[in-house]
Amino acid sequence: MDMNVGVIGSGTMGTGIAQVAASSGCKVKIYDNQPQALEKCRKSIQGSLQKMLEKGKISQNEAEQLFGRISFIGDLTALNDSDIVIEAIIENIAVKSTLFSNLEHIVSENCILASNTSSLSIASIAASCKKAERVIGIHFFNPAQLMQLVEIIPAIQTSDATTEQALRIISSWNKIPVLAKDTPGFIVNRLARPFYGEALRIYEEGIADFATIDHAMKHFGGFRMGPFELMDFIGNDINYTVTESVFTAFYFDPRYKPSFTQKRMIEAGYLGRKSGRGYYDYAEGAAMPKAAEDESLGKDIFARILVMLINEAAEALHLNIATARDLDLAMTKGVNYPKGLLHWANEIGIDFCVDKLDELYHNYHEDRYRCSVLFRKMKAEGRKFEIN
Repeated sequence: MDMNVGVIGSGTMGTGIAQVAASSGCKVKIYDNQPQALEKCRKSIQGSLQKMLEKGKISQNEAEQLFGRISFIGDLTALNDSDIVIEAIIENIAVKSTLFSNLEHIVSENCILASNTSSLSIASIAASCKKAERVIGIHFFNPAQLMQLVEIIPAIQTSDATTEQALRIISSWNKIPVLAKDTPGFIVNRLARPFYGEALRIYEEGIADFATIDHAMKHFGGFRMGPFELMDFIGNDINYTVTESVFTAFYFDPRYKPSFTQKRMIEAGYLGRKSGRGYYDYAEGAAMPKAAEDESLGKDIFARILVMLINEAAEALHLNIATARDLDLAMTKGVNYPKGLLHWANEIGIDFCVDKLDELYHNYHEDRYRCSVLFRKMKAEGRKFEIN
């Protein structure tokens, strides 16, 4: 799609989004008020294109043309000819709102203003604009150049025309868009919370160590990384912040309760791979711990975490956060789950899921383990999820 795209923020996400848009033939202006950040962005894109050249994915001419479509700017007013502007700056509602309010005086009335926020309220951001109907959430996943999924999140103020245009744009960029309701965490960051939270709970109860829990999810579930490996990869500080944000935004619903284990890791500076130590020690020569060889324990761990994930997906469907198709697409394409969670529920059985959740609730009597009412109805009626 031939259009003018503005990207605000030249960090990892902004850089990736700019490259995605330019790869699809768009003219891109990437803005940052820090010259050194822009220079880092320029070198990052050049490095990425060089790797693609070496792998034979693009020709020298294609690389030059793609890079030639990207401008690096330090003046926000230069975005005045944009058809769409996507911000990818700090996750702070006040900062984003100020930016969007300022943008309205720069761009045309028909320019779409989009936020790449991963969990903040799109309605709050839109409220900072006089023409709120052209504001929408367009959430890419890292690395944007490689990850196929993009969440499209209209606010209650967003017009149907803006939503439809956003869906068309993202599809034309060879991405897979899913439509999500403007609720905390949208789809992926909401549905994925039990993958981390329940794993941490199992560890805190002394049921298994990090390596055993990770092994269970990879060996029995087919996940590429276990929860502790993934938290170390993402960064404990980032993962904890998302959990805390979702927990607070959902009025402290115990299903999203953060873990003191993870909080203490952050306080100790054990952030994961980027700090050299997290749940595992990444120092050169450090031995990785071995998982316990207990098949029964591994299966129990996997089943417990899986039904918690599935229950979250069922509840999201019940509350019309997204369609069954988009919920499953989001988890397979956004975080590389081996199967869609609702498809997985059909496979292992609705009865099994409900019974396992009831067993957990009976043992703990915590609202964390409450079974979705949709699950109960489906069990009573003998139905499966319809995923089109």
